[in-house]
Amino acid sequence: MPSANQPDTASPITNQSAPLEDVNLFALDLALQETVQREGGQAVAARLTQFGAICGSREALEHGRLANESPPRLKTHDAKGRRLDVVEFHPSWHWLMSTSATQGLHCGAWAHLDGATLQRANANVERAGAFYLAVQMEAGHCCPITMTNAAIPVIQQAPDVAKAWRPKLTARQYDQRFLPLAKKSAATIGMGMTEKQGGTDVRANISRAEADGTAYRINGHKWFMSAPMCDAFLVLAQAAGGLTCFLLPRFRPDDTVNGLHFQRLKDKLGNRSNASSEVEFHDAHAVRIGEEGRGIATIIEMVTHTRLDCAVASAALMRRAVAEAIHHCRQRSAFGRPLAEQPIMAAVLADLAIEAEAATALAFRLARSFDRATDPRAAAWRRLMTPVTKYWVCKVAQGVISEAMECMGGNGYVEDGGMPRLYREAPVNSIWEGAGNVLALDVLRVLEKDADAVEAVLDDLGQAASQDTHLKAAHERVSGILHEPRLLEARARALLEGLALLAAGCILRAHAPQAVADAFIAARLSGVPRFTYGQGLEWSDTKAILARALPG
Repeated sequence: MPSANQPDTASPITNQSAPLEDVNLFALDLALQETVQREGGQAVAARLTQFGAICGSREALEHGRLANESPPRLKTHDAKGRRLDVVEFHPSWHWLMSTSATQGLHCGAWAHLDGATLQRANANVERAGAFYLAVQMEAGHCCPITMTNAAIPVIQQAPDVAKAWRPKLTARQYDQRFLPLAKKSAATIGMGMTEKQGGTDVRANISRAEADGTAYRINGHKWFMSAPMCDAFLVLAQAAGGLTCFLLPRFRPDDTVNGLHFQRLKDKLGNRSNASSEVEFHDAHAVRIGEEGRGIATIIEMVTHTRLDCAVASAALMRRAVAEAIHHCRQRSAFGRPLAEQPIMAAVLADLAIEAEAATALAFRLARSFDRATDPRAAAWRRLMTPVTKYWVCKVAQGVISEAMECMGGNGYVEDGGMPRLYREAPVNSIWEGAGNVLALDVLRVLEKDADAVEAVLDDLGQAASQDTHLKAAHERVSGILHEPRLLEARARALLEGLALLAAGCILRAHAPQAVADAFIAARLSGVPRFTYGQGLEWSDTKAILARALPG
């Protein structure tokens, strides 16, 4: 430190943007506010405003950084060679988990269950709004949050299991202690489906479940066991009647540690704050959920809910990246004026902004369909558009975040700014719970088994597209693919992308400002080929789009 007589000779810092922190992530996001209200979540606007301030605070973002820079560690044995099989997390991880659990993100869609009936309307949209904010705070901790929420409807299929577990799963608190369920105030659920030899083809699983009275003993392994410090896991294993779903807790009924032997934690590209493991089962105690031989049909409800969260999370990652890029380019000058005021940069930023808004609109429309299970049209949307939405939103997130990083130049590439973490996080949502081809095949199964659902969705989209030339043409292209059944599998990805763009365009045309809808439809559905951002917006009001994307 220089003395009073010695001036500080360090160069002054100029032409650098301030950190985007201590901001309210909900108040800054006009598209999110309108989407939540439009899809039924207006009752929680005040709560989302409060939570938006928490998630955008310097404190929360610092906890996110620390949780990723100090990833979890597996301790298989103690100093004397006794098995431990525990995972240690940085205190910031526990802060993040507690913050989200207090908001009910691990159970918010189910806290008002009576049997298997969702009592409170709009619960999925309301939860998605808070989940969207939590992802921007730190995405990795959302894995056990997602799985716990998604596991609850599966557990409901076994009333005795639900009676024991549901009070702890729906408690709006977080209990990190490694204890039997009865001694804990709250619990979380993980999942293990894939094995070395099968991967996505879970029918090839070889783990065996043998009946042991009213329970089962499982021997085998899982190649991916998500969030290994959860209190129990939904797993698939081969029982006498075929592939079956089980709840496998960390402790046996006599309070001894169950037979889960963790082999190692995965060294992942991103999602580094969260632990993913390889595990072996040695006479592990488990209870059956659903009928023997109906494992996939039983656990599919969990998969469906996690796919919704994948789409919401990817939209949230896009939002954070685009906000960072716009914020930086407004404060960074080159060639005599701010970057954001230069037409070529404004076009890129606006293009990213409308992509992020379209993704948000599509994800929350999907959440609304989960809330309206008794409405046949909503049920059809959920059936067809869950894989479609996850496919498109999770894929475009990767390109959006890469381009947003490029808008910030070298500042975007260094770890201190946070963009590399967003970039590394983006691919996981495309891979987890069904990569692109798996989702495409799921849509083909819907076409084969539930033609009425497809017809209902296409009818709704046809009506929404009827007043716009480009949307009508997009609808005709999608219909054309469907009318050539011999080529459906080869053109399945084109079908998913076409459906996603058509649906997003229809939602934006109906509800977004004209500048946003016009730009999205012109750049993506006008028939002009494009492979990078910043094209096709020559006549767009980029200033209005950017003012909407990040006010102030």
